[in-house]
Amino acid sequence: MTKQEFTQELRNRLTGMPPGDIEERVSYYSEMIDDRMEDGLSEEDAVEGIGTVDSIVEHIMSEVPLTKLVREKAKPAKKHGAGWIALVILGAPLWLPLLIAAFAVVFALYIALWSVMIAFYAVVLALAVGAVVTLPAAGIYLSSGNPAGSLFSVGAGLILAGLAILFFIGCNAMAGGIVKLTGRALFGIKRSFIGKEA
Repeated sequence: MTKQEFTQELRNRLTGMPPGDIEERVSYYSEMIDDRMEDGLSEEDAVEGIGTVDSIVEHIMSEVPLTKLVREKAKPAKKHGAGWIALVILGAPLWLPLLIAAFAVVFALYIALWSVMIAFYAVVLALAVGAVVTLPAAGIYLSSGNPAGSLFSVGAGLILAGLAILFFIGCNAMAGGIVKLTGRALFGIKRSFIGKEA
């Protein structure tokens, strides 16, 4: 891919961002290609060395605030004039409650997801506390002359400790997955504000 093809594709993929931001990003990567070519790389190698357009767009979108993208997407509505504004105002009793309801449902699902995670962590804590409590019980059984009860308490404590560790690892993995899912959802929302073609 040549430098011109790369910069044009990058510019096309970033439509929906403010024009000044697009030009700033494109000129940054254009200068990066020029620097690599000055270091002796061919044009194709210099373009290939900075990464794919997809990865660069993903990186740029992770840096751009969502509010900036929303403001830029709302700008074309000003071009439609009074008819468009009247339609938005008259349609507000329909679209505004639907928008609020959709946001409330998504937010409630997100809160429910984290509530389940908190419940799982509570189970881990209960298992860990159970493991710790069985150790003094083993000592009490042993001092009262009941070695079988002491052995049972130690075994139960080890099982509870193992389950606590296992569940803790699983809970951390699930929490990491939820954080990644949140990031992907935010990335998808940002992507909906940026057009793929000019």
